[in-house]
Amino acid sequence: MFFSVVIPTYNRKLILEKCLVALENQQLTDTKVSSYEVVLVDDGSTDGTLGWLADRADKFPRVRCFSQVRQGAAAARNLGVEQAKGDIIIFIDSDLIVTEQFLQAHADALVKGEKQLGSDRLFTYGWVINTCNFDNPTAEPYKLTDFSAAYFATGNVAIARKWLEQAGLFDTRFQLYGWEDLELGVRLKKLGLKLIKCPAAVGYHWHPPFSLDQIPKLIEKEIHRGRMGVLFYQKHPTWEVRMMIQMTWLHRLLWGLLSCGGRFNEHSMAPLLQWLIDRGKSQLALEIARIFLNWHNVRGVYAAYEEIQQSS
Repeated sequence: MFFSVVIPTYNRKLILEKCLVALENQQLTDTKVSSYEVVLVDDGSTDGTLGWLADRADKFPRVRCFSQVRQGAAAARNLGVEQAKGDIIIFIDSDLIVTEQFLQAHADALVKGEKQLGSDRLFTYGWVINTCNFDNPTAEPYKLTDFSAAYFATGNVAIARKWLEQAGLFDTRFQLYGWEDLELGVRLKKLGLKLIKCPAAVGYHWHPPFSLDQIPKLIEKEIHRGRMGVLFYQKHPTWEVRMMIQMTWLHRLLWGLLSCGGRFNEHSMAPLLQWLIDRGKSQLALEIARIFLNWHNVRGVYAAYEEIQQSS
């Protein structure tokens, strides 16, 4: 196998260094992986990422860097696949720090999965552990909130290049936040690909500790996710997709009740959230904030859907 690790990035210079250092330090224990490269696609960063990388080219000899005017993660990943030399593509995000056994774990799981299935119609999905520990991200334990039931998510996945090309790569109409990877997953499932879980391939997804000043951007992301969810549903108008994007009466009822019809919102809950943050419980504060964030998402989904209905 020749691995190409494809990473889109946008204004993540600080954590990107940890991401790339971890990939340079991979320990390959057998000959399953002949070699690997890192294909980094800068999606119009404004924080000096490209210049910073150019100054450190000797530190990251496996990195091949490309750039584009800001078009979103879907277009960036497509460019990465097009420029990749490998027959196996691994997608991670630029704020993910992997262990030294990351590539070897994916290689072992791909080989084992093919033997078990008697087919190469498969891909492997590793663990993603969320952490806000910048100094030592790999010290974070696996938590219940880290579980994901997604079929195909690009935070930590390895797949043969040929299946991506056969499915048609990512839909570049997904330019806002969310759903471009799961939409591709629907097409991969139609090709008969099986998900092989690979918990030994661990990536630590870093994000800064939750604070109240993040809330406006988090709300904006949920609204964007709602709009992209409707695009997802337009392409695949099934009940399964409606459940995924939260466009059902059940989700409307659930988050409407939990948020008390929107009365528990970013304003009314701010004192409680700040109280928790002040006591070192920023993760708990974020989980509570998801009540009104999901309410914004559901409202965003229905607003985008009604817009489309009115214009058609």
